[in-house]
Amino acid sequence: MGFTHLFGPVSSRRLERSLGVDLVPYKVCSFDCVYCEVGSTTMRTVTRQDFFPPSEVEEELVRFFSGEPSLDFITLSGSGEPTLSLSLGRVVRFVKSRFPAYPLAVLTNGSLLWDSDVQHEILPADVVLPTLCTVDEEIFQKIHRPAPGLTIKKIVEGLRDFRKIYPGEIWLEVFLIPGINMDRDHLSALGDEIRRIHPDRVQLNTLDRPGTEAWVRPASREQLADAAYHLGLPGAESIEPVPYQRSQEQISADPASMIVEMISRRPCTVEDIALTTGLHLQEVGKLLRALSRDPRLMTKREERGIFYSWVGD
Repeated sequence: MGFTHLFGPVSSRRLERSLGVDLVPYKVCSFDCVYCEVGSTTMRTVTRQDFFPPSEVEEELVRFFSGEPSLDFITLSGSGEPTLSLSLGRVVRFVKSRFPAYPLAVLTNGSLLWDSDVQHEILPADVVLPTLCTVDEEIFQKIHRPAPGLTIKKIVEGLRDFRKIYPGEIWLEVFLIPGINMDRDHLSALGDEIRRIHPDRVQLNTLDRPGTEAWVRPASREQLADAAYHLGLPGAESIEPVPYQRSQEQISADPASMIVEMISRRPCTVEDIALTTGLHLQEVGKLLRALSRDPRLMTKREERGIFYSWVGD
Protein backbone atom coordinates (compact mmCIF):
# COMPACT_ATOMS: atom_id res chain seq x y z
CA MET A 1 0.00 0.00 0.00
CA GLY A 2 1.47 3.35 -1.05
CA PHE A 3 1.44 6.75 0.55
CA THR A 4 -0.60 9.81 -0.34
CA HIS A 5 0.99 12.37 1.97
CA LEU A 6 4.57 11.08 2.26
CA PHE A 7 7.30 11.01 -0.36
CA GLY A 8 10.79 9.63 -0.28
CA PRO A 9 13.14 9.24 1.41
CA VAL A 10 14.84 11.46 -1.16
CA SER A 11 18.29 12.93 -1.55
CA SER A 12 17.93 16.58 -0.58
CA ARG A 13 20.50 19.26 -1.41
CA ARG A 14 19.90 20.91 1.97
CA LEU A 15 18.66 18.12 4.26
CA GLU A 16 20.49 15.05 2.93
CA ARG A 17 18.30 11.94 3.40
CA SER A 18 14.84 13.36 3.97
CA LEU A 19 11.28 12.02 4.25
CA GLY A 20 8.89 14.61 2.84
CA VAL A 21 5.46 15.19 4.35
CA ASP A 22 2.81 16.96 2.26
CA LEU A 23 0.31 18.97 4.31
CA VAL A 24 -1.35 20.76 1.39
CA PRO A 25 -2.52 19.62 -2.06
CA TYR A 26 -0.33 19.98 -5.13
CA LYS A 27 0.67 23.62 -5.82
CA VAL A 28 -1.46 25.28 -3.16
CA CYS A 29 0.82 28.14 -2.19
CA SER A 30 0.99 31.78 -1.15
CA PHE A 31 3.55 32.43 -3.92
CA ASP A 32 3.80 31.64 -7.62
CA CYS A 33 7.58 31.78 -7.89
CA VAL A 34 9.18 32.12 -11.31
CA TYR A 35 11.85 29.58 -10.34
CA CYS A 36 9.64 26.91 -8.76
CA GLU A 37 10.60 23.44 -9.97
CA VAL A 38 7.15 22.07 -9.15
CA GLY A 39 5.42 24.33 -11.67
CA SER A 40 2.93 27.16 -11.60
CA THR A 41 0.69 27.63 -8.55
CA THR A 42 -2.87 26.45 -9.13
CA MET A 43 -4.32 27.93 -5.91
CA ARG A 44 -2.62 31.09 -4.63
CA THR A 45 -3.84 32.01 -1.17
CA VAL A 46 -2.90 33.12 2.35
CA THR A 47 -6.03 31.59 3.90
CA ARG A 48 -5.16 28.70 6.16
CA GLN A 49 -7.42 25.65 6.15
CA ASP A 50 -7.56 21.90 6.74
CA PHE A 51 -7.03 20.33 3.33
CA PHE A 52 -7.49 16.77 4.57
CA PRO A 53 -7.81 15.02 7.96
CA PRO A 54 -4.49 15.09 9.85
CA SER A 55 -5.19 11.54 10.97
CA GLU A 56 -4.39 10.45 7.40
CA VAL A 57 -0.89 11.89 7.71
CA GLU A 58 -0.40 10.38 11.16
CA GLU A 59 -1.49 6.92 9.99
CA GLU A 60 0.96 7.03 7.07
CA LEU A 61 3.79 8.15 9.34
CA VAL A 62 3.16 5.28 11.77
CA ARG A 63 3.12 2.82 8.89
CA PHE A 64 6.30 4.22 7.37
CA PHE A 65 8.28 4.25 10.62
CA SER A 66 7.30 0.70 11.52
CA GLY A 67 10.32 -0.26 9.40
CA GLU A 68 12.72 1.90 11.46
CA PRO A 69 14.19 3.65 8.40
CA SER A 70 17.48 5.49 8.28
CA LEU A 71 16.82 9.24 7.86
CA ASP A 72 18.52 12.57 8.43
CA PHE A 73 15.26 14.56 8.62
CA ILE A 74 11.50 14.41 8.55
CA THR A 75 10.58 17.45 6.46
CA LEU A 76 7.26 19.26 6.26
CA SER A 77 7.51 20.50 2.70
CA GLY A 78 6.09 19.03 -0.49
CA SER A 79 4.46 20.60 -3.50
CA GLY A 80 2.94 23.63 -1.75
CA GLU A 81 3.34 25.87 1.30
CA PRO A 82 3.00 23.76 4.50
CA THR A 83 2.17 26.69 6.81
CA LEU A 84 -1.16 27.08 4.96
CA SER A 85 -2.37 23.91 6.70
CA LEU A 86 -4.35 24.35 9.91
CA SER A 87 -3.13 20.85 10.83
CA LEU A 88 0.47 22.07 10.95
CA GLY A 89 0.74 22.32 14.73
CA ARG A 90 -0.92 18.97 15.33
CA VAL A 91 1.40 17.18 12.89
CA VAL A 92 4.48 18.89 14.37
CA ARG A 93 3.49 17.75 17.88
CA PHE A 94 2.71 14.24 16.64
CA VAL A 95 6.09 13.85 14.94
CA LYS A 96 8.05 15.18 17.91
CA SER A 97 6.18 12.96 20.39
CA ARG A 98 6.09 9.73 18.35
CA PHE A 99 9.42 9.91 16.49
CA PRO A 100 11.75 12.01 18.70
CA ALA A 101 14.89 10.33 17.34
CA TYR A 102 14.39 12.01 13.96
CA PRO A 103 15.06 15.76 13.54
CA LEU A 104 12.05 17.68 12.20
CA ALA A 105 12.48 20.39 9.57
CA VAL A 106 9.91 22.85 8.21
CA LEU A 107 10.64 24.01 4.66
CA THR A 108 8.70 27.24 4.11
CA ASN A 109 8.71 30.28 1.86
CA GLY A 110 8.39 32.36 5.05
CA SER A 111 5.28 34.18 3.84
CA LEU A 112 3.21 33.40 6.96
CA LEU A 113 5.84 33.75 9.68
CA TRP A 114 4.22 37.04 10.72
CA ASP A 115 1.22 34.98 11.91
CA SER A 116 1.62 34.28 15.63
CA ASP A 117 -0.32 31.01 15.32
CA VAL A 118 2.10 29.74 12.67
CA GLN A 119 5.07 30.88 14.75
CA HIS A 120 3.97 28.95 17.82
CA GLU A 121 2.89 25.86 15.88
CA ILE A 122 6.40 25.31 14.50
CA LEU A 123 8.36 26.17 17.65
CA PRO A 124 8.99 22.47 18.45
CA ALA A 125 10.67 21.90 15.06
CA ASP A 126 14.43 21.41 15.11
CA VAL A 127 15.12 23.45 11.98
CA VAL A 128 13.06 26.00 10.04
CA LEU A 129 14.19 26.80 6.49
CA PRO A 130 12.58 30.01 5.17
CA THR A 131 13.44 31.94 2.02
CA LEU A 132 14.46 35.57 1.63
CA CYS A 133 15.54 36.60 -1.87
CA THR A 134 15.23 40.39 -1.66
CA VAL A 135 14.26 43.38 0.46
CA ASP A 136 13.03 45.30 -2.57
CA GLU A 137 9.25 45.26 -3.12
CA GLU A 138 9.42 45.42 -6.92
CA ILE A 139 11.88 42.52 -7.11
CA PHE A 140 9.84 40.60 -4.54
CA GLN A 141 6.74 40.91 -6.70
CA LYS A 142 8.64 39.90 -9.85
CA ILE A 143 10.24 36.79 -8.34
CA HIS A 144 7.48 35.47 -6.09
CA ARG A 145 4.21 36.83 -7.57
CA PRO A 146 2.62 36.61 -4.10
CA ALA A 147 -1.02 36.38 -3.06
CA PRO A 148 -2.68 39.78 -2.54
CA GLY A 149 -1.78 41.41 0.77
CA LEU A 150 1.74 40.00 1.06
CA THR A 151 4.59 42.49 1.02
CA ILE A 152 8.30 42.04 1.58
CA LYS A 153 8.10 44.40 4.57
CA LYS A 154 5.52 42.14 6.23
CA ILE A 155 7.58 39.03 5.56
CA VAL A 156 10.84 40.52 6.83
CA GLU A 157 9.15 41.69 10.02
CA GLY A 158 7.74 38.19 10.47
CA LEU A 159 11.19 36.65 10.13
CA ARG A 160 12.62 39.06 12.71
CA ASP A 161 9.80 38.36 15.16
CA PHE A 162 10.05 34.61 14.71
CA ARG A 163 13.81 34.65 15.31
CA LYS A 164 13.22 36.33 18.70
CA ILE A 165 11.11 33.45 20.02
CA TYR A 166 12.40 30.41 18.12
CA PRO A 167 14.93 28.26 20.03
CA GLY A 168 15.86 26.03 17.10
CA GLU A 169 18.01 26.69 14.06
CA ILE A 170 17.04 28.89 11.12
CA TRP A 171 18.66 28.04 7.80
CA LEU A 172 17.85 30.96 5.53
CA GLU A 173 17.75 30.32 1.79
CA VAL A 174 18.67 33.12 -0.61
CA PHE A 175 17.59 32.12 -4.10
CA LEU A 176 19.62 34.00 -6.70
CA ILE A 177 18.59 34.75 -10.29
CA PRO A 178 21.09 36.49 -12.59
CA GLY A 179 19.77 39.79 -13.86
CA ILE A 180 17.07 40.01 -11.18
CA ASN A 181 18.41 40.06 -7.61
CA MET A 182 22.20 39.94 -7.97
CA ASP A 183 22.97 43.64 -8.30
CA ARG A 184 25.73 44.67 -5.86
CA ASP A 185 23.73 47.40 -4.12
CA HIS A 186 20.74 45.08 -3.80
CA LEU A 187 22.87 42.32 -2.31
CA SER A 188 24.43 44.74 0.16
CA ALA A 189 21.00 45.84 1.41
CA LEU A 190 19.83 42.23 1.60
CA GLY A 191 22.93 41.28 3.59
CA ASP A 192 22.22 44.07 6.10
CA GLU A 193 18.72 42.69 6.68
CA ILE A 194 19.93 39.11 6.98
CA ARG A 195 22.33 40.17 9.74
CA ARG A 196 19.38 41.72 11.59
CA ILE A 197 17.46 38.43 11.34
CA HIS A 198 20.41 36.40 12.71
CA PRO A 199 19.88 33.05 10.96
CA ASP A 200 22.12 30.17 12.01
CA ARG A 201 23.02 29.41 8.40
CA VAL A 202 22.68 31.30 5.12
CA GLN A 203 22.37 29.06 2.08
CA LEU A 204 22.76 30.50 -1.40
CA ASN A 205 20.67 28.65 -3.94
CA THR A 206 20.02 28.91 -7.65
CA LEU A 207 18.14 27.07 -10.36
CA ASP A 208 18.97 23.35 -10.45
CA ARG A 209 15.93 22.04 -12.40
CA PRO A 210 13.60 23.66 -14.94
CA GLY A 211 11.70 26.53 -13.32
CA THR A 212 8.16 27.76 -13.93
CA GLU A 213 9.37 30.48 -16.30
CA ALA A 214 11.74 29.55 -19.13
CA TRP A 215 13.71 32.82 -18.84
CA VAL A 216 15.03 31.95 -15.37
CA ARG A 217 18.64 30.81 -15.57
CA PRO A 218 21.02 29.47 -12.91
CA ALA A 219 23.85 31.49 -11.40
CA SER A 220 27.35 30.11 -11.93
CA ARG A 221 29.63 29.12 -9.04
CA GLU A 222 31.62 32.29 -9.67
CA GLN A 223 28.45 34.39 -9.50
CA LEU A 224 27.41 32.70 -6.24
CA ALA A 225 30.83 33.38 -4.73
CA ASP A 226 30.61 37.01 -5.86
CA ALA A 227 27.12 37.28 -4.33
CA ALA A 228 28.37 35.96 -0.99
CA TYR A 229 31.06 38.65 -1.01
CA HIS A 230 28.61 41.49 -1.73
CA LEU A 231 26.13 40.18 0.84
CA GLY A 232 28.93 40.63 3.35
CA LEU A 233 28.25 37.15 4.77
CA PRO A 234 31.55 35.20 4.80
CA GLY A 235 29.84 32.13 6.24
CA ALA A 236 27.23 31.89 3.48
CA GLU A 237 27.30 28.50 1.78
CA SER A 238 26.35 27.54 -1.76
CA ILE A 239 23.98 24.60 -2.02
CA GLU A 240 25.52 21.67 -3.85
CA PRO A 241 23.98 18.38 -5.02
CA VAL A 242 24.19 15.58 -2.45
CA PRO A 243 25.67 12.37 -3.93
CA TYR A 244 23.51 10.03 -1.87
CA GLN A 245 22.20 6.61 -2.86
CA ARG A 246 19.23 4.85 -1.41
CA SER A 247 19.98 1.43 0.02
CA GLN A 248 19.00 -1.53 -2.13
CA GLU A 249 16.70 -3.06 0.48
CA GLN A 250 14.52 0.04 0.40
CA ILE A 251 14.01 0.11 -3.37
CA SER A 252 10.39 -0.32 -4.40
CA ALA A 253 9.30 -3.63 -5.90
CA ASP A 254 7.86 -1.53 -8.72
CA PRO A 255 10.66 0.80 -9.85
CA ALA A 256 8.61 2.25 -12.73
CA SER A 257 5.94 3.46 -10.32
CA MET A 258 8.65 4.84 -8.05
CA ILE A 259 10.09 6.87 -10.93
CA VAL A 260 6.66 8.17 -11.94
CA GLU A 261 5.98 9.29 -8.36
CA MET A 262 9.35 11.05 -8.22
CA ILE A 263 9.09 12.94 -11.52
CA SER A 264 5.45 13.83 -10.85
CA ARG A 265 6.69 16.00 -7.99
CA ARG A 266 9.64 17.68 -9.70
CA PRO A 267 11.65 17.30 -12.91
CA CYS A 268 14.68 15.00 -12.67
CA THR A 269 17.56 13.88 -14.83
CA VAL A 270 18.52 10.22 -15.22
CA GLU A 271 21.36 10.87 -12.78
CA ASP A 272 18.97 12.44 -10.21
CA ILE A 273 16.73 9.38 -10.36
CA ALA A 274 19.64 6.97 -10.03
CA LEU A 275 21.16 8.81 -7.05
CA THR A 276 17.85 9.00 -5.21
CA THR A 277 16.56 5.50 -5.88
CA GLY A 278 19.78 3.48 -5.95
CA LEU A 279 18.85 2.09 -9.38
CA HIS A 280 21.65 1.72 -11.93
CA LEU A 281 21.82 4.37 -14.64
CA GLN A 282 21.19 1.78 -17.34
CA GLU A 283 18.13 0.46 -15.53
CA VAL A 284 16.75 4.00 -15.14
CA GLY A 285 17.32 4.57 -18.86
CA LYS A 286 15.44 1.39 -19.79
CA LEU A 287 12.51 2.28 -17.53
CA LEU A 288 12.29 5.80 -18.97
CA ARG A 289 12.34 4.43 -22.50
CA ALA A 290 9.43 2.16 -21.60
CA LEU A 291 7.57 5.05 -19.97
CA SER A 292 8.16 7.23 -23.04
CA ARG A 293 5.32 5.37 -24.77
CA ASP A 294 2.99 7.25 -22.42
CA PRO A 295 2.28 10.85 -23.52
CA ARG A 296 2.34 11.99 -19.91
CA LEU A 297 6.14 11.64 -19.83
CA MET A 298 7.63 15.03 -20.77
CA THR A 299 11.24 15.99 -21.42
CA LYS A 300 13.06 19.31 -21.38
CA ARG A 301 16.72 19.97 -22.12
CA GLU A 302 18.46 22.33 -19.70
CA GLU A 303 22.05 23.21 -18.87
CA ARG A 304 22.39 20.23 -16.50
CA GLY A 305 20.93 17.72 -18.97
CA ILE A 306 17.57 16.30 -20.01
CA PHE A 307 14.89 16.59 -17.33
CA TYR A 308 11.97 14.18 -17.17
CA SER A 309 8.58 15.07 -15.68
CA TRP A 310 5.18 13.40 -15.50
CA VAL A 311 2.10 15.44 -16.29
CA GLY A 312 -1.44 14.38 -15.42
CA ASP A 313 -2.96 11.63 -13.30
